[in-house]
Amino acid sequence: MRPYDPLYLAFLYEFNVNRDYYECHEVMETLWLEEGRKPFYQGLLQIAVGLYHHLNANVSGAVKLMESGIAKLQGYPDRLLGIDVALLLRDAEAYLGKLRNNGARPFEPYPLEIRIVDEDLAGRVRQIQGERESDGEELG
Repeated sequence: MRPYDPLYLAFLYEFNVNRDYYECHEVMETLWLEEGRKPFYQGLLQIAVGLYHHLNANVSGAVKLMESGIAKLQGYPDRLLGIDVALLLRDAEAYLGKLRNNGARPFEPYPLEIRIVDEDLAGRVRQIQGERESDGEELG
């Protein structure tokens, strides 16, 4: 079993299950600072914040954060820390393309998903989901 940081697990839960991109920012920023400001974590953080900005009708902010997040994740292996980085990049790039054309073709914000390729990691995120549901937390 790979030792994943609890903040990383919380980020994946908030991103994929709860869709709370503000909370994604909170937990990932803490991890990013604790782990020495690794660009990989910052890239994940910026994509989440880009989605948050779009949800709040800040398209220019969404474009800037998506661009920055994509740039930070490029060059990493296709799979890293139990997730499919290549798929996330493709999805974020497609979203960014739509954001850039939002003036001519507005679209409603929609969630992205970080595909988890490590079954242990996926199980641990499901465990968080089960714990939160049994605690009566509302899901996004």
